[in-house]
Parts: sequence; structure tokens; C-alpha cells
Amino acid sequence: MQNLLLADLVVDLPPAVRLQRLVSSVRAHFSCGAVALLQLEEDHLRPVAVDGLTQDALGRRFAVQQHPRLAAILARRGVTCFHHDSTLPDPYDGLINGMAGEPLPVHDCMGTSLHVEGQPWGVLTLDALEVGTFGAEAQSELRELIMLVEAALRTTRLEAETRALRLTRGQSRADGTPADNHEILGQSESIARLLHEIDVVADSELPILLLGETGVGKELFAHRVHRLSRRRAKPLVHVNCAALPESLAESELFGHAKGAFSGAVADRPGRFEAANGGTLFLDEVGELPLLVQAKLLRALQNGEIQRLGDDRPRRVDVRIVAATNRSLKDLVRDGDFRADLYHRLSVYPIAIPPLRERGNDVLLLAGRYLEQNRARLGLRSLRLALDAEEALRRYRWPGNVRELEHVISRAAIKAVSRGANRNHIVTLEAGLLDLSGADLRPLAPAPDAPPATTPDGALPALRDAVDACQRQHVRLALQAHDGNWAAAARVLEVDPSNLHKLARRLGLKG
Repeated sequence: MQNLLLADLVVDLPPAVRLQRLVSSVRAHFSCGAVALLQLEEDHLRPVAVDGLTQDALGRRFAVQQHPRLAAILARRGVTCFHHDSTLPDPYDGLINGMAGEPLPVHDCMGTSLHVEGQPWGVLTLDALEVGTFGAEAQSELRELIMLVEAALRTTRLEAETRALRLTRGQSRADGTPADNHEILGQSESIARLLHEIDVVADSELPILLLGETGVGKELFAHRVHRLSRRRAKPLVHVNCAALPESLAESELFGHAKGAFSGAVADRPGRFEAANGGTLFLDEVGELPLLVQAKLLRALQNGEIQRLGDDRPRRVDVRIVAATNRSLKDLVRDGDFRADLYHRLSVYPIAIPPLRERGNDVLLLAGRYLEQNRARLGLRSLRLALDAEEALRRYRWPGNVRELEHVISRAAIKAVSRGANRNHIVTLEAGLLDLSGADLRPLAPAPDAPPATTPDGALPALRDAVDACQRQHVRLALQAHDGNWAAAARVLEVDPSNLHKLARRLGLKG
């Protein structure tokens, strides 16, 4: 076990892979039901790697004050154990794989706080379904591993800081920055590509146009652009263009002088001046009136604005991030949007994928909203039934992430209103989600299903049938994890290198 962790410390691995290998190695070594590595962020613990927990666990955020076991582990150095008859609620009730929706049987639980450079980093927790798994010997072994686990965390932090320094051209982001209140959850390939693209373009001064359907989270991505830019110490000012009355839009953006119109009793700066030195986020920019569009174009071209009723131009230094769920090209064609402004705003367009194209990200996001509603409603545990998980995967999500949040909240309230016991594990069945059948995608037929017989009526060779079955399982695992081979290997419970060899033999990769 120690040799494996030491080997990983000297190998260049992506942070997520390093930490996942760590928890998987710990779980295999202790032969336990689940292991979780959770990072402390202000007042909550965020799972960064888990093994043996349901898929939505990575999306949950555990408020320390609401989970006494996690609080106890975090509060002391060394190993903390909980007796099998402990009355403290377990944060993983209903989340252990194979025990979905059931209270945990009598079991062992232990964990340790983790520190990096003298500061609390988070916790490592281990759960076993058999009493006695974590005896004195196991506790001693975990104590010996703490230094190696913390060394892995230091290595991961140093690698992250090095990438951040390269990305920001020497402008280091302090490690003590506040936790991200606009976190973007997702592990799908489409989100990974998008985040990488934003990381690269954020530090430029280019205007960015965020494109995407209603509810995909364009505001979150605007916050990320600002946070990763050289303007992050200055304001990010949000303007919802769709909510601006046409008569007030110019004043809101550029300000007005005293007496400019009835009710203008004093000089008032606009949103551009409020964002000076920082970023101005123009949400639903396609809704701006044409008259205001002309003045916005001038501000983009010359860096000058003019308050309504004031002849004196003012210099502003603002980076524009705009967003729309409409086709600006179509608006330009119809004469509702200026072509020159469109070209100014869309110097770097970024398309945000809809939720239906993000694979199992829907379960991570669902985990976030399940935990929020569990705390809000005072429930012991709140989770999804297997048929509910399948319904979430199959639904087309016309309202995207915002719709998912409402669906989970509504289902949780329904469950409680129909008599669910707050002290039990509350499981949301598919029927409670109330998802329209018309918006459910049909399940794809299983590929390469082995034929019952060959064309001449004989049974196929056993090897051919086995190969077809293996090929089907590998493809399904890859499909479920957006082509991620490491994740597929974990769910299939095989070594990643062996999975690649098997895939080549089965003709699934070159």
C-alpha cells in the first residue's frame, strides 16, 4: 500500500487521477465498503474522490455543522473511530453502493483529519459494513498512511499552483482565496473541454460571448471568466438586459446627469462606471434596444461613455462578457441587432453544452441539490432510487440545470408532504420527479448482443459469445462515463491497463 502511494508521488498524474487512485488503493487495502476524500471549503466539506459511494456523492457538499461525525473527525488530529452503536448520524446513509436506499447495517467507521503546510485540508473517511473491520491494527495502519496521504495532497497542490502560475503569466492566485461560490460541477468530456477553453481565454482582454440555452448556467461561466482574469480584484457587474425597460436602459448602463429627465434629482453613475477596471456581464444582450446598442458599440470601440444629459465623455476600462440564448445572427438578419456590435461582442464565442449532452453530470448536479434539500427539510438522508437515476439520464432537460434544481426540490417536498419520515432515508422514486414521457430519450439497444444461434441454427462458439458480451459491457461502461477509460475500469472492477489490452483484443481501440 505504502509503495503504491510512494510510486504515485513521483509520477506525473492529473490531480483527479492521483486522488482517485489514492482512495481506491485505501479501499482495497482495508477491504472496506467505501472511502471518501473530502476537502474543507469554508464551512463545508467537498468530496474530491470517492470509491464505493453512489455516483451523485461527488456532487454533494457536506456542511460541517450538520454532520457531527465529519465535524468530530475534522476537529482532532489523528484517527477517529465510531463505535458500531454510535448514535451520531452517518453522512453516507443510503449512499453506499449496494445499499442504495437502505439504512446502513451495523458497521465500522473511522477517519482522519488531513493537514497541508500546517493548515486543515479536509478529511479521509472509511466505512465498512462489518463490525470489527477497523480494529486496533487497522487504526495503526491508517496512522502510518496519514503522512503519505498528506504528501500526495501537497504534490497535487504544487502541481495546481504551477499550472495556475503558467496560466496567469506569473500572477499567482493566493492559496487562501475564498471558496468558489459559483462552482461548476461536471466531469463530462464536453465540460472538461469548455473549462479548459475558459481557463485559456480568461486571462486575455478579448470580449467573450457566451452562447447557450436557458438554464445552462451562463452566469456561472461569466463568474469563472472574471475570477481567472487579471481583473479578478476589480468588480464584476451583472446587467440583465432583458429586465431593463427601454426608457431606462441607457441611464442604467451609462448613468445620467442631474435633471436629464423627470426624477433625475442627482448625478448617477451607470453600470459601466461601476465596473471600471473590472468586468461587465451583459446577460441576454440580444434584448437591448437598438438605440442603446449604438452607444454600447461606441463604448467598446473607444472606451468612452457619456451619461444621459451630460455632454462630457468619460473614459472607462471594462472587459465585456455577454451572454444570450438567442441567435444573434438571426437578429442581425431581421434588423433587430446591429451587425457591427455583433462582430464586436463575438470576438470569442463560447458555446455552453446543454445538460442532455453532459452524460452523468446530471447525477453530480442532482447530488448537489439532494444535499441542499436534505438540509433544508431537516431529513436524515435524501437519495435517488435507481429508476429515478435512469429517468434523469433519459430526460432531455429543455430547462437544463435550472430545471433539474426545481425537479429535485419539488420531488423532495412531495415526498415529505406524502408522509415520508424525516428520520428515515427518503428515497425519491421516478414517479416523484414528474418528468414528461414525451421528453424522455429512448434507451439505445444493447450493441453487439450475442446471437442466440448462428445463421445455420448452431450455437455460436463460447469464445465468440464471451467476446460479444465483454464488448457490450465495455461499451456501456464507456458510454456511461463519457468515454473515460479510467472511470470505466473502476466500474468494471478491472485494472485500467488490462482494460486497454482487452479493448484492443476486442477491436474497440487501435
